[in-house]
Amino acid sequence: MVGTTPKVRANYNCSKCPGYCCSYPIIPLNKRDLARLARYFGISERAAKQKYTVPREGEDMTMRRKADTHFGRICQFFDTEKRNCTIYEARPLACRGYPEVPRCGYYEFLKFERKLQDDKEMVAHSR
Repeated sequence: MVGTTPKVRANYNCSKCPGYCCSYPIIPLNKRDLARLARYFGISERAAKQKYTVPREGEDMTMRRKADTHFGRICQFFDTEKRNCTIYEARPLACRGYPEVPRCGYYEFLKFERKLQDDKEMVAHSR
């Protein structure tokens, strides 16, 4: 069909990941992300920007981070006990690609380790 993009099937299962992508030093936010966060929390965009973002390395807005035992710092909305996103419905565009992208750097690393160590439990395939 012309003009449509086929949906990419993920090759990995994020449910066993400790949140590698949530630990990136910069999780950029755009104006739509900010509006989505404001709606989700029922606050103004100005309040959301002040409460949830920080400027970092040339980016106007990036997600604030908090302490994490695995990575040192992680997204403020990441549940460090359950290892998942607490605002999944309102997550920023940078996060919305997962798990729909065909490759995840962390998955590729674990897949390599699984093969190297012959450990079938290290990575759970979604297929």
